[in-house]
Amino acid sequence: MTTIPTVELNNGVHMPQVGFGVFQVPAEETTRAVTTALEAGYRSIDTATAYANEAAVGRALADSGIARDELFVTTKLWNADQGYDETLRAFDKSLSELGLEYLDLYLIHWPVPEAGLYTDSWRALEQVYADSRVRAIGVSNFQPHHLDRLAQESRIVPAVNQIELHPYLQQQELRAYHAEHGIITEAWSPLAKGGELLAEPAVTALADKHGRTPAQIVLRWHLQLGNVVIPKSVTPSRVRENLDLFGFELDDSDLADLAKLEKGLRTGPDPDTFNVR
Repeated sequence: MTTIPTVELNNGVHMPQVGFGVFQVPAEETTRAVTTALEAGYRSIDTATAYANEAAVGRALADSGIARDELFVTTKLWNADQGYDETLRAFDKSLSELGLEYLDLYLIHWPVPEAGLYTDSWRALEQVYADSRVRAIGVSNFQPHHLDRLAQESRIVPAVNQIELHPYLQQQELRAYHAEHGIITEAWSPLAKGGELLAEPAVTALADKHGRTPAQIVLRWHLQLGNVVIPKSVTPSRVRENLDLFGFELDDSDLADLAKLEKGLRTGPDPDTFNVR
């Protein structure tokens, strides 16, 4: 079984660099998909209240027989639940849905700037962290100015910022901010969407060069940048393929070729304007 490298968060907790995401996986398929991932060797599972599949993730974890301290479980606070008291209630509900006594990582899913509540939500995350009910706290889809506001109004620096990141949207400014402030960059949609990225000549040429799939090339790029990745698939062969990233290495020219794919192209919402609650 593949030994997955870890990254050290700013509070000393170690997080697997490759995890399994369940975004848009229907609840009725989630238990089977997570079970497949755990059998393949994944130990980090990423879900969210908004995905409506936390209970299904919990069933797979409970049935796996894997010791709790070998697992790393992340979920996220949905926008409608922001606010101090609301966040505490949402956290309790997520724990109950997952069937867990504690979380490894809890994230604010979006800043929702119109609501202006993310600092109140962050205070609640600081509280559950102080109560040892979560091992690390972080955010998702936060821009530098959102992070600056948290720094001004709170005590704890987020351990992780989970953002859209792939060769079409390389987020260099945000990654530099993270590096300066001790925040781990976690990439959602690491392969972009729609398959266009995996058909890029630069990517397919590197796949031929290294005897790997295009997806493995892009995921390896992420790892060498230091990103945490959470690829998603419900196809067992691809679940295993997305974890088989450690028998090869991209060289400097390979990385330079992939850097040229930057388009500033978002395939998901813009955090500065996404205010759905």
